[in-house]
This record gives sequence, structure tokens and C-alpha cells, in this order.
Amino acid sequence: MRLIDQTVLPHRLSHLHVQDVDALVDAIQRLVVRGAPALGVAGAFGVAIAMLQAEREGWDDATRDAAIDRIRNARPTAVNLAAGVDRVRPLVPKGLDVVVAEARELLEEDLRGNRAIGRHGADWILARTPDRPLRVLTHCNAGALATAGWGTALGVVRELYARGRIELVYADETRPLLQGSRLTAWELRQEGIPCLVQADGAAPGTILRGLVDAAVVGADRIAANGDTANKVGTVSVALACAEAGIPFVVAAPWSTVDLDTASGADIPIEERAPEEILAWNGVRAAPDGARAFNPAFDVTPARLISALVTETGVLEISAGATPDRAFPR
Repeated sequence: MRLIDQTVLPHRLSHLHVQDVDALVDAIQRLVVRGAPALGVAGAFGVAIAMLQAEREGWDDATRDAAIDRIRNARPTAVNLAAGVDRVRPLVPKGLDVVVAEARELLEEDLRGNRAIGRHGADWILARTPDRPLRVLTHCNAGALATAGWGTALGVVRELYARGRIELVYADETRPLLQGSRLTAWELRQEGIPCLVQADGAAPGTILRGLVDAAVVGADRIAANGDTANKVGTVSVALACAEAGIPFVVAAPWSTVDLDTASGADIPIEERAPEEILAWNGVRAAPDGARAFNPAFDVTPARLISALVTETGVLEISAGATPDRAFPR
């Protein structure tokens, strides 16, 4: 598997070649590959990696299955990783070619779905915002790097830009690993879309000053009632949008909706290494003895979400159109 190494962007574009399960799990946990849809695709192809390694090293079925479990559970919050593994896993007895073909189909579905998300999201936003080029805020990275190659939240931005309706994008830097300043700003620069990077703490004030027309973010898991987990810091953006009376939009594929999770209270929140908070680039930033709390995600309550945009259309979540009512189990 050939992965763009997102840990070294924007300074260089480098690829990691993954040939075994240990390397893939490490790549997922180090955020070499990240973003819910991208993790789903990586998980599906990861099953093929495990099958190849099993053949190469003479594993029995139990050892192979345990390796697939390690891939599935490498990060707990993003439901797409487990879903990608679960989609192809039943095909393992049919052989490698069948598993790879299904993983490729998942990739192609994500690309098609992202394009549809962009169209649906742009239509919905333009119907509810001023008739002029818009100022849009986004948090974390939900672009081509986070998906199979187009983007969810940034897919909406790209569609708006193609229609001549983007004036400026505010890209929150996204602490502690700076996915916004390193990745989102890099993607926007590649597209020629005007952007400003800002500190996460600046976002609510930017919104309340009237400098933003809409916020669009991605998601790592959406509960049945519409509560949504996304990169930590998202909920402050949603609260500010509610106070300012502007749209707060979640853009994600339907595979990110987990109808088995009743509400945000049931979403597992990944806690990452303290060093991500206490140090930067290997240099200690906090005093010796200081401890850290480092949740990777927070949960935005459904009442703060103006709309959930998926490839199937738009659900106006804060108005009561929750995923479990739209598609009951």
C-alpha cells in the first residue's frame, strides 16, 4: 500500500510503502494516514496486506484474523476504519483478488460520494447565505488527504470555489498536530483558493465579529441522534455559529453515521500521547512535571448542527431530521 505521509507535509511530499500489518497500524496511529474516509479505505486494503503477510510468513487463520483485528482497532473514534475492514473481511475466504476488488470499489464509491457531498453542500449553503462570494471557516482537514481523493468539507469548499462563490477560507490551525495549517492550507494553496490560517482560539471571535458566513467541517463518527465527533475544538466553532446565527455544516459520507451509537455520550474519544501537548518538534514546551489531557476529538450536540450533508442529500439536524429518523434500523 502506498500512502502519502501526512506527517511531513507541507515541507515535502513523501510516500510510505506499507507491506505488513505492523507498519500499517503504526501509520494509522502516527497519522501518516488520517481522516475518516481515508482510514476506511486504508482499512479495507489493510485486510489484503494481512492476507499477503499471512501467506508470506505462514500464519494460520487465527493469527491472520488477530492481525486484521489490530488494523480494525488501531484508532477507536473514527467508525470508517472498522467499517472498511468489516466490509471486505467476509470476502477473505474467496481470496486476495476478491478482497482487493471490493477495496477498490470502496475507494471509487468514496470519490463519487465526495463529489455528491460537494454539490449538495454548496446548494444548501448558497440557498441560506448572502448572494456574494462567501467567507467560510473550516476546522481540521477534511479534504483530499482525508478521503480517497476529493474531500468532504473541503469538497464543499471546492464546489463553491468552482462556482465563483468563495471569497476567503479561514483554516483553523488545529492543535496539537496542526492538520489545519499543515494540511488544509496546503490543499487550498494547491487549488489556488484564498485562505487565512488562524489559531483555534481565534475562531469563535472571528465568527462573532461577522467575518464568517458559514462553517463547514468533517466528522469521524455521527451518532444516531445527530451528535457528531470531530477533531477537538470543533464544538467551540459550533457554539459560536449558533450565537452568530450562521450555518454550521457537517459534511461526511453516510458510512460515518453509526446508527448503533445512540448519542454522542456513547462515542469513544481517543486520548493521544501527552507529548503532543507538552512538547513540539521534540522540544519540551511545558515545565517538567506538567501533565497533559489530550483528547483527539470532541462531540458537537445535534442541536448545534444546522445540516448534515452526505452523498444522499442534506439532513437539517438542528430542526430534528436526525439520521435514525431518516434511515431507521
